[in-house]
Amino acid sequence: MLCMIRAVLRTIPLIVLWFAPLMAVAQDTSPARWEADKTTIFDASEINLNDFIWLARPVVLFADTPNDPNFKHQLDLLAQRPEDLAERDVVIITDTDPSAASDIRLKLRPRGFQLVLIDKDGRVALRKPAPWTIREISRSIDKSALRQQEIEDRRIIN
Repeated sequence: MLCMIRAVLRTIPLIVLWFAPLMAVAQDTSPARWEADKTTIFDASEINLNDFIWLARPVVLFADTPNDPNFKHQLDLLAQRPEDLAERDVVIITDTDPSAASDIRLKLRPRGFQLVLIDKDGRVALRKPAPWTIREISRSIDKSALRQQEIEDRRIIN
């Protein structure tokens, strides 16, 4: 009996070592990375939009190349006040490679530069063919029924 217990105790570290890489991958999910740093910008190839339903509002930026002037301008605009986006639970996702045919690109089917705002329920709330300021994006989010409910819930809690 004692030999069996010793054998089991010797195998536990091996089991832990075998599962450790799997646990690390599980902890490094996109939503977890975003929650840790809400200014993280994700590439569409590493994102599953369904992971953000009821958690965040994806703003997806499409372009045919990372050198697209509208794409660069949009990134500059978003970098000006990231705290406003974080307050509204916005996650930024970029897709500048049409040939990669990411799941997001196939689902949203953009042409050239496009900004797409998706609400927390997974519904496309806005599509724009030109860059928008954080103020314009924030106003659009703040008008949504889900955002209004969030604001009301915060008032009740505080």
